[in-house]
Amino acid sequence: MKRLTSTHVVYAVVLLTIIAGAILVGAAGRSFFSTGNISAILTGTSVLGFIAIGQTLVILVGSLDLSVPYVVSLSSLVSAGIMANQAVNILPGVLLALLVAAAIGLVNGLIVSGLKVHGFIATLGVGLIVSGYLATNYKGSSGQAPIEFRLLGATGIGPVPISTLIMLVCAAVVLLMLTRTRLGHHIYAVGGDMAVARMSGIQTRTPIIAAHVICSVMAGLAGLLLAARLGVGSPTIGTQGGYDLLSIAAVVLGGTLLAGGKGSLVGTLGGVLIFAMIDNIMSVMQINPFLKDVVRGIVIVVAVAIYARRKSASRTDRFPSTPRPESKSAARQEVAA
Repeated sequence: MKRLTSTHVVYAVVLLTIIAGAILVGAAGRSFFSTGNISAILTGTSVLGFIAIGQTLVILVGSLDLSVPYVVSLSSLVSAGIMANQAVNILPGVLLALLVAAAIGLVNGLIVSGLKVHGFIATLGVGLIVSGYLATNYKGSSGQAPIEFRLLGATGIGPVPISTLIMLVCAAVVLLMLTRTRLGHHIYAVGGDMAVARMSGIQTRTPIIAAHVICSVMAGLAGLLLAARLGVGSPTIGTQGGYDLLSIAAVVLGGTLLAGGKGSLVGTLGGVLIFAMIDNIMSVMQINPFLKDVVRGIVIVVAVAIYARRKSASRTDRFPSTPRPESKSAARQEVAA
């Protein structure tokens, strides 16, 4: 256990979830490994996966983003409204939705890095502003996505949906950025210790702003996917999914420290997969949907407890206890003798 990383732990939980799912779904008279069920699980990973990728960057840099559900809703409305059931408007709708999402992320990053407001408060405030705009200007679903765009949420290669493949490509690009570029290294450095990073010559504002912009763009992609699935934009689709807290939970379950500076995007994807499988198992067994949050909470608490125990154990090994030195008086008596 001491040699296992947090990524190893989360994928061990993935394996245990698969085994438990196969047994429970099989007891219900269905196959956990059927093409339809695998497709349903992977579909469930797509939207949360996009948001959790961006949330990982924000948490790694030592911040949080609670505005993501509102960005999801706004991007779905913007894209569907621009498309207006016209295939020629797909590209403008997608680009404008992502541009709006990036602008919100830029505002978040500037507030956090420039005004020194904690990400929790800054993004909560921006999210409430967007929420007020949505509630004022949209009373229900709006716009319409053309059939060509809706195919994005309904087609796949075998059991793997196209949306999942796009999410994995985005994850690969972000992973390369984290591991192979200066920006990625600076994100880890700023999240680990901003003061040390600043004294090392790092422009600390740039990683913070970049992380928030990428996070909002990822939320915008999730909104586009939901617009493709629903065929319309919805002002409540983001908040109904609870993607803010659920994405943070997936990141924490994947082994990323909430304090920042340490974590893995690969672990985050494992956390997303665990939640998708739990939802699928409970849906197949027709268990009360409210119990999903109970199970999610138990999984998160157990995982974080394991990480904390392993961290304490490694710290004990690094600083082993040593016998207390003899008192000076005892030493003097020994010398006199």
